[in-house]
Amino acid sequence: MIDPTSASSIQSMMETIRSYQSQAASTPNAAGMANSASSAQQMGLNGLGGAGASSGAYQAKNISAPTTELPNFTDSVRNLLNKVNDVNVNSEKMADAYQRGEDIPLTDVVLGMQKASLSFEATLQVRNKVLKAYEDIMNMPV
Repeated sequence: MIDPTSASSIQSMMETIRSYQSQAASTPNAAGMANSASSAQQMGLNGLGGAGASSGAYQAKNISAPTTELPNFTDSVRNLLNKVNDVNVNSEKMADAYQRGEDIPLTDVVLGMQKASLSFEATLQVRNKVLKAYEDIMNMPV
């Protein structure tokens, strides 16, 4: 049995998936695969320099390197710490709501607490590894 909250979240997920599908269908990469034969003909690449090939060097048209902006390390760490904090805060809110007697299943409260604990432990382990790597680099002879 699906409660109203789950039905609305499922509906919103389906809408999100549909929007992603429409975006993927309208991107040049999806259309680029279908038009690869025609673009090869435009560039004179029919076979191995066959009838469509022009004499001289081939020039590629409108080819540029993909522009992807790499995330900043500081921003990445800040975002991850904010996510861990959000998980911990949500876990505390669920536990408080359960203690007040609100209609929250105990399993959800326990799972939230476990997620918060695991995310904190993982963050602590990553911090320890980064500090160990920093110490190793600082102790290297020059």
